Amino acid sequence: MTKDASGSQGLADNSTEFYEKHKKIYPRKVSGVFARLRVAGVFFLLGGYYLVPWLRWDNHQAVLFDLPARKFYIFGLTFWPQDFFYLAALLIIAALSLFFFTALAGRLWCGYACPQTVWTEVFLWIERKVEGSRNQQIKLDKAEMDSRKLSTKALKHFLWLALSAWTGFTFVGYFTPIIDLGHATLQFSLGPWETFWVIFYGFATYGNAGWMREQVCIYMCPYARFQSAMFDKDTLIISYDDKRGEARGARKKSVDPKQVGLGDCVDCTLCVQVCPTGIDIRDGLQYQCIGCAACADVCDEVMDKMGYDKGLVKYTTQNRIDGKTTHLLRPRIIVYASLLVVISSALIYSIATRIPLEMDIIRDRNALYRETSDGLVENIYTLKLINMDTEDHRYHVRADGLKEMIFINPTEEIIIKTGEVINLPVRIQIDPVNLVKTSSKVNFYLTSIDQPKLAVTEQARFIGPIAK
Repeated sequence: MTKDASGSQGLADNSTEFYEKHKKIYPRKVSGVFARLRVAGVFFLLGGYYLVPWLRWDNHQAVLFDLPARKFYIFGLTFWPQDFFYLAALLIIAALSLFFFTALAGRLWCGYACPQTVWTEVFLWIERKVEGSRNQQIKLDKAEMDSRKLSTKALKHFLWLALSAWTGFTFVGYFTPIIDLGHATLQFSLGPWETFWVIFYGFATYGNAGWMREQVCIYMCPYARFQSAMFDKDTLIISYDDKRGEARGARKKSVDPKQVGLGDCVDCTLCVQVCPTGIDIRDGLQYQCIGCAACADVCDEVMDKMGYDKGLVKYTTQNRIDGKTTHLLRPRIIVYASLLVVISSALIYSIATRIPLEMDIIRDRNALYRETSDGLVENIYTLKLINMDTEDHRYHVRADGLKEMIFINPTEEIIIKTGEVINLPVRIQIDPVNLVKTSSKVNFYLTSIDQPKLAVTEQARFIGPIAK
């Protein structure tokens, strides 16, 4: 605490040491190999995101998560809530892929495929088209508010909001048929949930990509905090070659840096100006680095102009920096790759051989068994039958597994509509003389009459008196 001129106590002037005001970052436009890869990633990922809901397949939307109908259409395949384990497998594959690519080449996900990065790239592109280059943006923000500045800022935010609204609309289009959603929007008849999610997702896009940008990566994203646990000395990282670059200093192109005691770094700070998170890669690897390699692209341009070798800033490994051999195949890479291959193969095989039909068998829990007036031992079951196909089918149920058993089914033929769940009570009776065990295995078969390949088999237990 300090005393001001009036003698009262106040906070010290250096209070900003604890809470530093955020400074806007103005990433400079860059071109090069990695910049082109990022642009390709943006076109592929956002192109797919905005285009896929408009594709048609078998008279319905190609990708549609129809929550009210509990149907999930994905390019000719129809999934149901009972197929939830497929989603679990996909999440496991996604996590393993993240671990694999991070251990192999650092933050590839962050630099090229993360939604925050992808949408921020588009918002930056709009900002540059409206406000101009990095220097022009800085000059505009420092200028006093006038009609030109107001109109320029208004146009930029209008375009940002339009893209954000379209993003929110497209997101909801994955859950509500997008054509119906479009008609409802034009007629101002959107339901409350559709309206909420269009606004919420659009606002999140506008806030994250337009205003928060690098703050999401630095302060909010947990991946930045635990990524180092997946790095080792053979992981590809963006690194500055300080042995070659130091000592830094400006010089003319005609000057031999060795004669003046300088390294190859001309201290132009362009690597800092192009960085979307505002770090200086020359200070070493930092958790704020998203691995976009913009600094490598711009540094190569400078090296070209100076007539020096490229690669002062580049993808490399800690072992290579230390003069050691880099090992691509190492235990963690092999383990991640093996798990990915096994789980992905199992998932593909499971989907390819999937039968859109399910039968659950529930024994009567009120009694283990009962004896009929004819002296037979009887077990009662409830068959829960689910048609997960896109068409209605006629089915037949039968059972076997015990000698001279009697299967009592109230109906010979069952019609189950698409998505319908039917509870079918059935009974099995048997002469106790034919029971050799207290608990015996029985098989139930559910087969489509009009499509015999559509069939499932499930096992249950038949409980009888203790065998003598």
